[in-house]
Amino acid sequence: MAKPAINIQDLFDLPESVIYNPDGYKPVKEIITDSRIVEKGSMFVAIEGEKFDGHEFITSAIENGASAILINENKLDKCGDTDVTVITVPDTVKAYGYLANAWRKKLNVKIISLTGSNGKTTTKEMIATLLSEKYKVLKTEANNNNHLGVPLTILSAEKKHEIIVLEHGTNHFGETKYTAEIALPDVALVTNIGDSHLEFLQNRKGVFEEKSALLDETVKNKGKILINNDDPFLINYNTDYKNRTTYSFGNDSEIKGKITGFTDDGKTKIEILKGKIRIETVLPLYGESNAKNYLAAVTVALKMGLSKEEILSGTKKLKAVYKRLNVTKKRDLMIIDDTYNSNPDSMRSALELMKKITKYPKKIFVAGDMFELGKDAKNLHIGLAENIVKSRINIFLSIGENMKFLSEKLKSAQLEKQHFADRDSLLKYLRNYDFKNSAVLFKGSRGMKMEEFADLLKERYI
Repeated sequence: MAKPAINIQDLFDLPESVIYNPDGYKPVKEIITDSRIVEKGSMFVAIEGEKFDGHEFITSAIENGASAILINENKLDKCGDTDVTVITVPDTVKAYGYLANAWRKKLNVKIISLTGSNGKTTTKEMIATLLSEKYKVLKTEANNNNHLGVPLTILSAEKKHEIIVLEHGTNHFGETKYTAEIALPDVALVTNIGDSHLEFLQNRKGVFEEKSALLDETVKNKGKILINNDDPFLINYNTDYKNRTTYSFGNDSEIKGKITGFTDDGKTKIEILKGKIRIETVLPLYGESNAKNYLAAVTVALKMGLSKEEILSGTKKLKAVYKRLNVTKKRDLMIIDDTYNSNPDSMRSALELMKKITKYPKKIFVAGDMFELGKDAKNLHIGLAENIVKSRINIFLSIGENMKFLSEKLKSAQLEKQHFADRDSLLKYLRNYDFKNSAVLFKGSRGMKMEEFADLLKERYI
């Protein structure tokens, strides 16, 4: 496994670092924050978190073969009498990011970074799948998109990798700028600006301020930025920048998308144009939101030199991300599991999919609360009423404090509705109702655990 190495000079370059036993230090190719998976010759970085303090596992890391330990300067007494190299810093989290930045500079890779209110994980997966037709690609795995996850992904890169696709998550001001400074992206995009994490980012203007920091850092590094011209906040971003490529469905742009129709079960037919290049396909994923994600991914692929044939080949390999518009079908039943998370924009996108489905006589929506919406939470829930009516939902089943307000708002609508005060009563309903000949959508924020309801239905019928 050919990997870069952190050498002694990198350690001296760590801001305010003090190195003990430097003469015995040998360059390390593995930097690990979990003492349980420390390997011989690796560096253990002790991270102080909410639930665990890595400094409590220093002895274990040394016993497992760590040749270097990176710790907070006030925890030196935790090391005891040891011959391994010990590096102290004011903050190991920041030092971990610094080492990832040093690692990134040793790699001969292009880094493609993305963030956004909705669709960033799916878009990341699409980009990685398409680019794998031409390049050796490393991507963000699981939820490793924060101030620790971005460095973790970079530090797992090997010399064989040609492209790293990084997802940058955030819910507080400054997080995107921090991880972008570590990554130094060559290409960056923001999927969209929506009502996400409003509890901390306050409003869409705040969301834009935070998310666009990824573009700011990429411009600073003379990288390429890709702009979603359908987004009213993004369309005017840095119009004078020469390395700016635009894409959209509804506005003038260099790369144009067009939805040409839908299958009876809601799959999207799409056409993408760039000059003389025309890409036409039926997406293997569901929802107009995924058509938007796909347009962004194809824009990246075209900028990275993929041919039409390579893009179409990669398109056939696209798969739905876990709990994000995952569709399970039996002949007379379609279960749509979109339970990973939720905000008003992703709710509307899921409801648009329900509107497009014509194959099943009944359409049922099982909805849970949306979180992190701050003081506007009640109104943002109520605001979905019109979308539900337009989606031609027949039955609306809800649970959660704020979904109760939405259910009450729908009292005059021509649909069957029922709000459940507790989980057991909703589970009982799902166990007994006859769902044959139905398309059933489950959606809510992560803390609502809506997947338990979707899984029950799958167990009953599939």
